[in-house]
Amino acid sequence: MTELRVDEILNSSALLKEIILKGWVRTFRSNRFIALNDGSTIKNIQCVIDFEKTPEETLKRINTGAAIAVYGTIIESQGKGQSVEIQVSKIEILGDSNPEEYPIQPKKHSFEFLRENAHLRTRTNTFGAVMRVRSKLSFAVHKYFQENGFNYVNTPIITGSDAEGAGEMFRVTTFHDNKSPLTEDGKIDYSKDFFGKETNLTVSGQLEAEAYAMSLGKAYTFGPTFRAENSNTTRHLAEFWMIEPEVAFMDLEGNMDLAEDFIKSVLKYALEYCKDDLEFLDQRLTEEDKTKPMNERSEMSLLLKLHFVVDNDFKRVSYTEAIDILRNSTPNKKKKFQYIINEWGADLQSEHERFLVETHFKCPVILFDYPANIKAFYMRLNDDGKTVRAMDVLFPGIGEIVGGSQREERYEVLVAKMRALGIEEKDLWWYLDLRKYGTAVHSGFGLGFERLVLFTTGMGNIRDVIPFPRTPQNAEF
Repeated sequence: MTELRVDEILNSSALLKEIILKGWVRTFRSNRFIALNDGSTIKNIQCVIDFEKTPEETLKRINTGAAIAVYGTIIESQGKGQSVEIQVSKIEILGDSNPEEYPIQPKKHSFEFLRENAHLRTRTNTFGAVMRVRSKLSFAVHKYFQENGFNYVNTPIITGSDAEGAGEMFRVTTFHDNKSPLTEDGKIDYSKDFFGKETNLTVSGQLEAEAYAMSLGKAYTFGPTFRAENSNTTRHLAEFWMIEPEVAFMDLEGNMDLAEDFIKSVLKYALEYCKDDLEFLDQRLTEEDKTKPMNERSEMSLLLKLHFVVDNDFKRVSYTEAIDILRNSTPNKKKKFQYIINEWGADLQSEHERFLVETHFKCPVILFDYPANIKAFYMRLNDDGKTVRAMDVLFPGIGEIVGGSQREERYEVLVAKMRALGIEEKDLWWYLDLRKYGTAVHSGFGLGFERLVLFTTGMGNIRDVIPFPRTPQNAEF
């Protein structure tokens, strides 16, 4: 007998083949029909047993959630909904499941309830589909970069610098509570800590990736990052994964080309290799929309939204042009925007970004040349002295999904910007060295992986696209 998985059986034409199949019981009805799933596909396979020849003790143990091994023959299905089924000759209980205690019963559960049972939620159709899509997207990310000459760099998780300048970082220390040594002026003496300085969990691997790009040419990071932001919105996590490519000798135009090509490639891969899961998630989103007020419903189905990105050229628009469009737009004039655009220099919100994509241009948009005072210190200053070579990629339904820039390669300009913002040169001496020894134009961008998974799956809360979410007051599992 050959041991197969459900997806292999459903894609096989080997009728009458004797096989072994292992999985978890989704449902068991009429003491005869088992819907079995092993996680390889969103589809269950029906296993038909002869209850008269099956011991009563075994029948009692075939409960939802139980792990079983099925020995039998692949036959053409007699019922609707599946092409093949398993005619069972023998069944073995591998792991029992108490039907009175098992939380994932064959009924609809709220996402809040499933987050409380995150260790079991992937046994539901929705979360099984989401996590399979996440896995395929992760592979597609590495596939794209590896096939395009990038070197994968594992940047530090523990860092002494704040790449974003946000200050919302998790501190790393070996000091015990209330026993931290103090300096003469009463401050914590980090020179006596494990690393001899104040250290934190990283918010970005960008700065280190720049260092590798300036020797290897093309580098990318794809790893965990952390932000100690006390936010409970549907778009924030304390622990998340970032994709950050950096390329030497590439300007902002090349950076925009890279971002567009990368995103399209990854989404095309998902559309090709996650068809069943994406069709299910598309139907789920359509059904969910029917329960919402008309003004809150999605304008596009999930699959249409994915093709909207893959099949359209990204429109490139300067920040200044975008501000003029928004200032003169009907929603702005009629004060329909929550944040009214009055003047140049405003930090755009999701509602503005979505208006540009969904209503005005009707295609994905890349905004570039942002005001310097709303962007990070490492972005290259333009000749006008007030804008930087930054770019953001905007998507339907979600707004900004990618943020990047041409990096400031001029030593004197970078030092001046750091001083103006109060960033200590001694903390980033090595970063400044990159501008002293063989400096060159270089660029890169950052893409929050969970934001990409959120867009691809159509889920509404970022906590539902990461296996075990870390949020304020929650570090369970």
